[in-house]
Amino acid sequence: MIVVTAPTGQIGSQVLGTLLENGASVRVIARDPARLPEHVRARVEVVKGSHGDIDVVTEAFTGADAVFWLVAADPRAESLEAAFVDFTRPACEAWEKQGVARVVGISALGRGVAKNAGHVSASLAMDDLIAGTGVSYRALTMPTFMDNLLWQAESIGKDGVFFAPLSGERKAPTCATRDIAAVAAGLLLDLSWHGVAEVPVLGPEDLSQNDLAEIMTEVLGRPVRYQQVPMDAFRATLLENGRSEAMAQGMADMMAAKDAGLDNAEPRTPQATTPTTFRQWCEEVLKPAVS
Repeated sequence: MIVVTAPTGQIGSQVLGTLLENGASVRVIARDPARLPEHVRARVEVVKGSHGDIDVVTEAFTGADAVFWLVAADPRAESLEAAFVDFTRPACEAWEKQGVARVVGISALGRGVAKNAGHVSASLAMDDLIAGTGVSYRALTMPTFMDNLLWQAESIGKDGVFFAPLSGERKAPTCATRDIAAVAAGLLLDLSWHGVAEVPVLGPEDLSQNDLAEIMTEVLGRPVRYQQVPMDAFRATLLENGRSEAMAQGMADMMAAKDAGLDNAEPRTPQATTPTTFRQWCEEVLKPAVS
């Protein structure tokens, strides 16, 4: 039995789909099971509630062999520790009590590099908490997701511009959520691994924000430009959109660390290089979203 958390999110839904395609027995934890497609609900066991709730995870992890773990951090959390580490504590307790063998989690690049990198530092602290339970753990460590651009699809399509507080010229890896999900599902279906390790997922290429704009221009057939925004303005926008002070500052600290080269510290290897190019992602995901 494999338990999938966040099964209706970008990554979790794709992990779930791959597991079902491979005939796995799957149980999901969902706050709102109605958001699961009907054909999926018919093939999985559903535990309703939050995977930060001890009663919910105790029920969900009973008899489970492996767990896909993803924290969708509460944008209004009072602290990064509360959003990542404290949220994960009930699951760690349940894994130990229920004898779960393997956990695959979504984390971030930055171990040995990040000191005050906001959400990244909190993700790494979460990894340490999970590893301390004795469960075999694989932390998938990623740079920025290509799919994060989707929240700016309207601006890209309507105004031909996207924004971030990053330098336009710094080249860095980006990865597609489809590739993250594929790596996660592969590990969940593999019974051979043990111990604790990080698994970088770097995409196939390093690109700057200006490179992204050039590729979007070519794929969409209309001019797209990148505009760097001041970090204070970025933080203020997050606050205006409902994030707490702690979570907005955590995002700002993470972006500052990325702009200083955080995502470039991990050496690119064949094992860490995943297939979806940014151009392919634009053609198959961004272009339909913009249209």
